[in-house]
Amino acid sequence: MLLEDLSREKPTVMQATPALWQMLVSSGWEGDARMTALCGGEALTPQLAAALLPRVKALWNMYGPTETTIWSSALPIESISGSSVPLGGPIQNTRFYVLDALLEPVPIGVAGELFIGGDGLARSYLHRPELTAERFVAAPFGPDGQTLRLYRTGDLVRRRRDGTFEFLGRADFQIKLRGYRIELGEIEHALRQQPEIAESVVLLREDSGEKQLVAYLVLRPGEALPYARLRQRLRERIPEYMVPATSVVLDRFPRLPNGKLDRSKLPAPESQDRKPHEPSGQQASNPTEEAIASVFRDLLQTNRIAVDQRFFDLGAHSLLLVKAHDRIRRELDPDLRLVSLFQYPNIASLAQHINQSRSRAGEILHAGQR
Repeated sequence: MLLEDLSREKPTVMQATPALWQMLVSSGWEGDARMTALCGGEALTPQLAAALLPRVKALWNMYGPTETTIWSSALPIESISGSSVPLGGPIQNTRFYVLDALLEPVPIGVAGELFIGGDGLARSYLHRPELTAERFVAAPFGPDGQTLRLYRTGDLVRRRRDGTFEFLGRADFQIKLRGYRIELGEIEHALRQQPEIAESVVLLREDSGEKQLVAYLVLRPGEALPYARLRQRLRERIPEYMVPATSVVLDRFPRLPNGKLDRSKLPAPESQDRKPHEPSGQQASNPTEEAIASVFRDLLQTNRIAVDQRFFDLGAHSLLLVKAHDRIRRELDPDLRLVSLFQYPNIASLAQHINQSRSRAGEILHAGQR
């Protein structure tokens, strides 16, 4: 129906969400050389932007929540470079502030939450004073330290040196896992930097009393997911405790009628999603390796353990490593330090460390007896 309307009416300006533009592209829409395409409501991906640019006269990336009177920035996109499409700077009579949790400005290039001030701010939420107080805050960024009224967007961004802004995800999707405060948007952003991944969403899910990070991924056409290499790349960008324990690949993400992501419809990981990531299949080859493997098989309730897999790739986490450390100390090496499980992150390397420690201890004992 929309394709027919576009063909008949031939609009010169059209505004839509990325999901709707993607539907048009996927359905074979050839575009219109006279059309200016406005894209907003969700993050515009480089892949979609690259598909739209040759189909339209001009492409604009629009950004702004309803509470700031819809659009707060608008940026013409003329070419694609890098792994994300930037947001423009604030439009006239609008101001952007990137702040930390204490409402202090962060430096250029550092992630923070975007706050918006200026003439476009709404007055309040109707009959919602508590929500109004939560989302509209006062900060001393006016002339001579005067207080300004700002809207906290809940969007995690970083300012670039050229004055544009990079959207990283939702700042209000912060979770706490095993004592760590984690911004899910930062993990999603790190995933989207990978060449195989078109879209990413990360959730904290609980299964059988165990909480874990689950990454939901849509791959680019023709790509397969290299689990082990992906996790290694992520470790170069984010801390180990932020690397998702499980990845679920979907053909497409569930959407609300307005085209936005419906997180509530993302499926729970199935058993096949929980398999260890690309093990070599190499099994324990000596008593020490077998003893350590037995501990992890018991704690992880699995029989699929290769000695060269990292403990975290098996589904372990810091609290489970504490339990494993206690058992390994009792069964193998009473002098084993907890940090050794992080320094030697798989069964093979940990077993070699324990055997070498035993050997050195035996040499010292033998020397003392002579």
